[in-house]
Amino acid sequence: MRILVLGGGGREHAIVRKLASSPKVDEILVAPGNGGTASVPKTTNVAALDIESPDSVAVFATGHGVDLVVIGPEGPLVAGVATAVESAGVRVFGPSMAGARMEGSKEFAKSVMHRHGIPTGRSFAFTDEDAALAYVREAGAPIVVKADGLAAGKGVTVAMELGDAEAAIKECLGGRFGDAGATVLVEEFLDGPECSLLVFTDGRSILPMVPAQDHKRAFDGDTGPNTGGMGVYSPVPLVDAPTLAKMTDMLRATVAGLAADGVDFRGVLYGGFILTADGPKVLEYNARFGDPETQVILPRLESDLLDIMLAVADGRLDQITPHWSDDAAVCVVLASGGYPGDYEKGKPIIGIEDAEALEGVTVYHAGTVVRDDGVLVTSGGRVLNVTATAPTLAAARDRAYEACGKISFEGMFFRHDIGARALGQDD
Repeated sequence: MRILVLGGGGREHAIVRKLASSPKVDEILVAPGNGGTASVPKTTNVAALDIESPDSVAVFATGHGVDLVVIGPEGPLVAGVATAVESAGVRVFGPSMAGARMEGSKEFAKSVMHRHGIPTGRSFAFTDEDAALAYVREAGAPIVVKADGLAAGKGVTVAMELGDAEAAIKECLGGRFGDAGATVLVEEFLDGPECSLLVFTDGRSILPMVPAQDHKRAFDGDTGPNTGGMGVYSPVPLVDAPTLAKMTDMLRATVAGLAADGVDFRGVLYGGFILTADGPKVLEYNARFGDPETQVILPRLESDLLDIMLAVADGRLDQITPHWSDDAAVCVVLASGGYPGDYEKGKPIIGIEDAEALEGVTVYHAGTVVRDDGVLVTSGGRVLNVTATAPTLAAARDRAYEACGKISFEGMFFRHDIGARALGQDD
């Protein structure tokens, strides 16, 4: 089979590597790909394709004999690429444009939760700044302010002080995030640890993956600005069997609710949960694999990913039983100096081969490119995802950090406490 994977980050590198291990895959095209996908067997990067243009992707897929299109990032999903590809007669892994609203509009996702009884925090949507400010002044802090649409991971403020909430509202409705901030959600602050549970779904059945816990803050001890994710681990000791069952039931109810609403959702539904004293509640949904969660989830998947994706696309997921490794996985993100703010690109990277020589270690590329002279250099804020698997979480964590010590590029930094809390260590 010939597969087209859209995206160029660490998530896509992990997806490509897993698909390339399938004996049923003959060729993988990745648009745009990165320095890591370029070296995966059977794989070719395609830099020229506009992955957020539904017509362009559909024409490319049909013109190149693609059997399955796998959509990694949220942008193409929200733009309607899956809908266009399927209309062109090509199988696709990823929800329709209507389904992608679960990530593309927080207000829409909240309406689904409220309508179908999915436990979540209270929220109110505003388009008028004065009304929003009046509400937060009455409600007080802590409180959460979110831009309704896609804001590149920068549209959420957990305001512990009233002034921070007011500033976030003015920022959103003042135009910083463009159309994504034209509506602002003000939500109840929920207290507790966060974790993620993703499920495969064909719109009827679901298959839960293994839980993971991300670290969003830039620096040790959960300090500094929010990022796209600085590290992640799986399994999550806090998520016991009863909690996992509740989370799974909530995602199953979400899929059933979407179907009842006439929304076609096939692909991955990502549930971002908070474990409150009253039980798990949904903070947000994503309409695709998480990043960097994918980099610890897929290494634990022992089944053929292609079989699952085809079952999702064909509506026969109930015929699949995936198998998961009991091993733990820990991923540490190596980032460019200055991230998530301004940072420089083009820094040569050394040591990846030494890191991957360690047992159980895989280095996924998130922001890399190979220069014309063959040198691998940085091209993004999150540069590499160093993932290690081992029989225990402690051993996986040790391996991941040993591997991090073998890699270097100018300005590189990373958190030193990924997974520490899960092991009862000080952050």
